[in-house]
Amino acid sequence: MKTEDFNYYLPEELIAQTPLSDRSSSKLLVMDRFTGELEHKHFSDIIDYLVPGDVLVINDTKVIPARLMGIKEETGAVIELLLLKDLGNDEWECLGRPQKRLHVGTIVKFSDELSAEVTEILDEGVTHVKLIYKGILLEILDRLGEMPLPPYIHEKLEEKDRYNTVYAKNIGSAAAPTAGLHFTTELLDKIKEKGIIVANVTLHVGLGTFRPVEVDDINKHHMHSEFYQMTKETADILNKAKEENRRIIAVGTTSTRTLETIMNKYNKFVECSGNTDIFIYPGYEFKAIDCLITNFHLPKSTLVMLVSAFSKKEYVLHAYEEAIKNNYRFFSFGDAMFFKKDK
Repeated sequence: MKTEDFNYYLPEELIAQTPLSDRSSSKLLVMDRFTGELEHKHFSDIIDYLVPGDVLVINDTKVIPARLMGIKEETGAVIELLLLKDLGNDEWECLGRPQKRLHVGTIVKFSDELSAEVTEILDEGVTHVKLIYKGILLEILDRLGEMPLPPYIHEKLEEKDRYNTVYAKNIGSAAAPTAGLHFTTELLDKIKEKGIIVANVTLHVGLGTFRPVEVDDINKHHMHSEFYQMTKETADILNKAKEENRRIIAVGTTSTRTLETIMNKYNKFVECSGNTDIFIYPGYEFKAIDCLITNFHLPKSTLVMLVSAFSKKEYVLHAYEEAIKNNYRFFSFGDAMFFKKDK
């Protein structure tokens, strides 16, 4: 299977640069995952496709202002660090740019209260650093850091919280689980009032989710691992839903990857945490989820491959063509899709 099989043409003007003022007013393209049949709706209409007893699984990870601009102490060169993963003891996995200017022992200074010492240089731009700071790290990052918006977003984000979901609470992501950005507190309240159960998982979005596929043969793509966690409460809710043949609806590819990872490992849902490098592409057999809410994903990305596995590649690429014809907004701040499976 070739990476090029998952390519499509997207006019640049359809890449959403800013979030809508009302999160739930975005467009929603509803697709029957088995027939490819399409309906054009708005995101607030999602409630009409949910029935009492459904379980909606959200990813409650929280993005930190993890993009830092600093100066290499010995030369004065400008260095950017994007913090990806907390390794413990103030050590972080990050992307260092330009990496060729970094070596073990390099000190990058961001301010009088925060510096980083390079401890390891790895492949693909990945660098390990030890953070040196005075005070509370998250407060310092809030002052110095920028939200790590993807490179295709060129507009400045006026409100940092718009790159987080309204239910974000577990700090640790380098990118937002963007399907969840469409939910408002009010919409979630209405969903719960209708009898839909909302359950939380955590997957801290890192390099595995947003690294582009740069090989022709998708089997040779290297997925980086990301931390996930499931509580006993969520596991019990999901196991009961499975026993009673009720639908499990994943909000986003990150929730999907978490649920499928756990089901593959244990053959049921359990309280657990770990790291996943699961790579889902056509031919994969889904064991955990029935329906999926997600955004429109980049051409040739692992996420287009995941949604193609959940339905059919031909249906997905046709849906994307229809979305482009109807001026849907794409990617992180863009519109949404709902892959439905009727009971």
